[in-house]
Amino acid sequence: MRVLVVNAGSSSLKLRLLAADDEVERTADVEPDPARLGDVLEDWPAPDAIGHRVVHGGTRFTDPVVIDDLVRRALVDLTSLAPLHQPKSLAGLDAVHKLLPDVPAVACFDTAFHTTIPAAAATYAVPKEWRERYAIRRYGFHGLSHAYCARRVAELCAPKRLVTCHLGAGASLAAIADGRSVDTTMGFTPLEGLVMATRSGTVDPGLVLWLEEHENLSPHEVATALEERSGLTALAGTADMREIDARAAEGDRDAVLALDVYTHRLVAGVAAMAAALGGLDVLAFTGGVGEKSVTVRRRAAERLGFLGVAVDNDRNEQVDGDTDISGPHATTRTLVVTAREDLEIAHGTRAALRDGD
Repeated sequence: MRVLVVNAGSSSLKLRLLAADDEVERTADVEPDPARLGDVLEDWPAPDAIGHRVVHGGTRFTDPVVIDDLVRRALVDLTSLAPLHQPKSLAGLDAVHKLLPDVPAVACFDTAFHTTIPAAAATYAVPKEWRERYAIRRYGFHGLSHAYCARRVAELCAPKRLVTCHLGAGASLAAIADGRSVDTTMGFTPLEGLVMATRSGTVDPGLVLWLEEHENLSPHEVATALEERSGLTALAGTADMREIDARAAEGDRDAVLALDVYTHRLVAGVAAMAAALGGLDVLAFTGGVGEKSVTVRRRAAERLGFLGVAVDNDRNEQVDGDTDISGPHATTRTLVVTAREDLEIAHGTRAALRDGD
């Protein structure tokens, strides 16, 4: 089954056409405009199915689902849980549907992988009426990336206790036991957890209340600052980890601080995930920063030696695709895995259509 994978970003649709054997036949980034999209797709082989990345599935969608009018309305209803991300997913869905209305389409959810998280990890200690009325809980995100990474690591070494580090513009960790997510760092929204490119990660909720009260900032103003003007951008003036790394090596104080804060949050998160697992067999890095930053991997490993993590410097500096960078005396293996959300989406799309036959 040839699958067209659609990943809606902030201003473009990332398209990838995968053959039945998962070979990449075509790839492109286009505007979510049917006219521009049509110019690209008219020269591509016709897909048998379409797989869409959708950020939020709420509590209803725990597996990939074939999209019909009822499902689409349900996705619209979930917009309040992900107001920055869900509309982009829906825009991509609608743009592709206008051009390929007769091709079956499947929604694959970033939240679905984390629906196995136990109540102890998923529940916020807030009033029960809030939790029940508004479905307030820790949902977790980046599930498609964590799921693929877990499947790929299982092919390489089959660990029982795995922590996956999706480090990109957004960043999160997942604790995975026997292939199932049992904890993660993102929560009700993709703002919780690690320091990210422009997002703050976890802050004291009292700080938000203080800013609204003492600085007369509206909720929208605070949210915009935490989403778009925080994280590495706030600490170092740039979201580019390569620039931060280079400047830190030259002694730039802001860049050094940014790396220190980033590493501190990362290793604290990994330790928390290891605690949720009762130990650690494999640590896996994926995503743009996870795959490309020698410095982040090295600094993290140095701080995680108490968990048996150690990397070989030569292997760490010469990563090419999926690579084991473990040091010779490490008791916990460290891997780098190329992010392939497209494969996970294609896998889920085929499964949903087979189940629906």
